[in-house]
Amino acid sequence: MKLWLRRIHLGLALISGLFLLIVSLTGAVMIYAKDIQHLIEPAKWQVTPQANLMPYDELIQNVQAQTKQKITFFMPEQAPETAWQFRLANKYYASVDPYSGRVLNVYESTDTIYGFAMGLHRWLLFEDSEGEKTFRNWMSVCALLLLINVLLGFYLWVKPKNRIKRLAIKPKAKFRVLMYQLHTVLGVYFFIPLVLIAFTGMAFNWKTQTQSVLEFVTFNKVEQRPKAPKIIQPSQATLDYNKAIKNAENVFPDGKVYRIYLPKKADEAIALRMQNPGESHAYSWVWTNPFTGKVLNSFDASKTNFTTQAWNFKYKFHIGDFAGPIVQFLWLLIALSLAFFIVSGVYFWLKRHK
Repeated sequence: MKLWLRRIHLGLALISGLFLLIVSLTGAVMIYAKDIQHLIEPAKWQVTPQANLMPYDELIQNVQAQTKQKITFFMPEQAPETAWQFRLANKYYASVDPYSGRVLNVYESTDTIYGFAMGLHRWLLFEDSEGEKTFRNWMSVCALLLLINVLLGFYLWVKPKNRIKRLAIKPKAKFRVLMYQLHTVLGVYFFIPLVLIAFTGMAFNWKTQTQSVLEFVTFNKVEQRPKAPKIIQPSQATLDYNKAIKNAENVFPDGKVYRIYLPKKADEAIALRMQNPGESHAYSWVWTNPFTGKVLNSFDASKTNFTTQAWNFKYKFHIGDFAGPIVQFLWLLIALSLAFFIVSGVYFWLKRHK
């Protein structure tokens, strides 16, 4: 039985090893990718803070005039020295100085270190002619194989006796023994975060299935936000983004604006995605009429049940951005440990078949 479990453990690693190696290295890069990008190209991402931000109406008009593109959404930054990012209708992005309205950089997501790493991490950078990311499912399959393999590895450690003694690392041992000890010890220490990271990785693509698992475990349902309300465009009216956005911000005065979605159609409202106190990420919403500024509806995700809060926590947990720089560094080690497990596993296989 133990021999077959070891063979399965090794076989799953060989099947998914190359892709998990990509996941490992790109996941490690993504943790600090934005910081690195800002460091090496500050002129594209950093601005000089001024006394006042440009009014939303003027800012939007400036960006659309310079890029010759409509804006679908933009992301105000909390840090005053950081440029705002605008998503354009042609799927490009614009990095903008929010004080002057000047466009600093127009780019595709994959032109940045973070965007390139994320595209490789989640869909191997491949899109078909219709824009479908066909390798999403395969990367989720690899995450599932990783989860199974971590559980198998933990079982292989916990089943025999003297399991605590086998957590010792002897630096002076032979290289093969030392590799095996590191493989075992790191696998045990990182067991829980690796299982949860693999599960939350699958949740980005297999939402229905992973949400069902969470609801089964917690005996509750994930609360869904309400659908965006529709509006009737007045026959004679002009867009008033300033009033609409300010009124939306006043609904949750202690919240932080994460994204502002502009209407794509005449019957669509402005939508603000916000992070309220007590939320791990921005999952609260406010909708306002872009002509009158009237608040149409809101959703406070900070008041949802435990299951919803756990579901919403998946993104921050997956990237390790929830408890400061120490946890981020730990997540870096966990990401790199996956590469070590793959390399050492292949090493053991080659030694056995030499």
